Amino acid sequence: MGGQYRIRGDRYPRMRRPRRRGRLVALTTASVAVLGVAGWGTLQLFDVFTGDGNPASAVGVKAGCVPKASPSPSPSPARSTALPEPGRITVNVLNATTRSGLAQKTADELKKRGFKIGDIGNATEKYDKKVKGTGVLLGPTSALTSSLPVLGAQLTDAERRTEASRKGGELDLIIGDGFTRLTATADADRALTALTAPKPTPTAKKSC
Repeated sequence: MGGQYRIRGDRYPRMRRPRRRGRLVALTTASVAVLGVAGWGTLQLFDVFTGDGNPASAVGVKAGCVPKASPSPSPSPARSTALPEPGRITVNVLNATTRSGLAQKTADELKKRGFKIGDIGNATEKYDKKVKGTGVLLGPTSALTSSLPVLGAQLTDAERRTEASRKGGELDLIIGDGFTRLTATADADRALTALTAPKPTPTAKKSC
């Protein structure tokens, strides 16, 4: 060949393809990214199996596991401090029916059960022949959570009422048309025990 492209000497130029540095850079970047993702996934699996300090993320605990309240017994005050003994309660037994002898018979039974007996007789005009149920237990407002529940255990179906203007601590047991007898002694004792039994309080319990 002539001119400026004339080949001189016995050596020929070797033709090489240009290096593709851009491809190498891209492959390197992709490899680093894959390794990074793999490492992050491994770390997450490690956290799941170890719990990472969070009980909800540990193996064996389902997602959304929420503690629920369950009752557990808690101590209650002794009966002597919570409710008065029958011997400290005075009861007036009044008959609001047309049947004679009910007041005296009922008063005698209450006395056997340890109550103090006050007046025995007929009910006042306000209640006489006007009580259709088994009876009415009447006392001052302060007796609602003290002596009335104790007397109420002896006649569980009776209505309980209070009068703010009532003086003293005596209670009235007004016998109504539906009355047949006092609650059986064994049932009354169980009712009194239930009044003083420990009451459950909620405690945290996990349920999934």
